[in-house]
Amino acid sequence: MKQKTHPDYQDVLFIDSSNGARFICGSTVKTNKKEVVNGVEYPVVHVSVSSASHPFFTGSKGLIDTEGRVQKFMNRYKKAESQLKEVAVQSEPKKEKTKKTHSNSK
Repeated sequence: MKQKTHPDYQDVLFIDSSNGARFICGSTVKTNKKEVVNGVEYPVVHVSVSSASHPFFTGSKGLIDTEGRVQKFMNRYKKAESQLKEVAVQSEPKKEKTKKTHSNSK
């Protein structure tokens, strides 16, 4: 193997943001954060989904949305829908009542 061409492989502490689960495994990821676990200092990486919180591994039906992506989408969809309704109401032709006048002119 050539020297100094491969990134450093080290044990890294991964922390699941949604439920606080912690995993130590080997990785080449770089981070400045450090944390001590069982007297050993590890680099720390926060992840939003891991095997401890993903529905495929947990068997649950719902996905924990810690970043609010689903709610943001629903709010944007409701806003767009209301704007479309406003435009539709404004673009409807107004029916004016006309007076019928009878003229007796010949």
